[in-house]
Amino acid sequence: MALFLIGLFIFLASHSSRIFAESWRNKMIDQIGEVKWKGLYTIISLIGFIVMVIGYGEARQNTIVLWQPNAFLIYIALVLNLVAFIFLAGSSPSNNAIRLKLKHPMILGVKVWALAHLLSNGTLVDLILFGSFLIWAVLDFRSARKRPILVPEKAQISTKATVIAIASGVILWIVFIFGLHQYLIGVSPLAQLS
Repeated sequence: MALFLIGLFIFLASHSSRIFAESWRNKMIDQIGEVKWKGLYTIISLIGFIVMVIGYGEARQNTIVLWQPNAFLIYIALVLNLVAFIFLAGSSPSNNAIRLKLKHPMILGVKVWALAHLLSNGTLVDLILFGSFLIWAVLDFRSARKRPILVPEKAQISTKATVIAIASGVILWIVFIFGLHQYLIGVSPLAQLS
């Protein structure tokens, strides 16, 4: 569990400078330059992610079961994950309706993804992982709403870009649900329904 917690902390902390230390972040960018900052940020995030994933794989082998999700919650989680993938796909390009209306769809996608996984997983390690991501996403969304938006206020919504974003989200969801989740995580989201 310790390895998992260390990785989770490193990963979320590396993504929290704009939440808790915006002025320090800006000062560091001024001192070392944006390219070096992004490189350092990427390396630290990647290290945290790798340690978190390895630690999670080990921790879930000996975790405590807190509750057993029923089929109804798993169906809700599947639908919420579809929404999360659409939000994720809607974060780019900048002229789709999802991006223009929600402003920060990727962060909202993380919120929905974390909530969905909390509903469909009842172990202690899952509660820590997805609960931490949900708390982080709530704080990050609040912080992001205070920052200037990179998309022009008068930008025109592109129906084509919106349809592509939605279709991309649906396709990603299908790929994950029917294979990639099992391949990457070792668990099929549909296994609990059979």
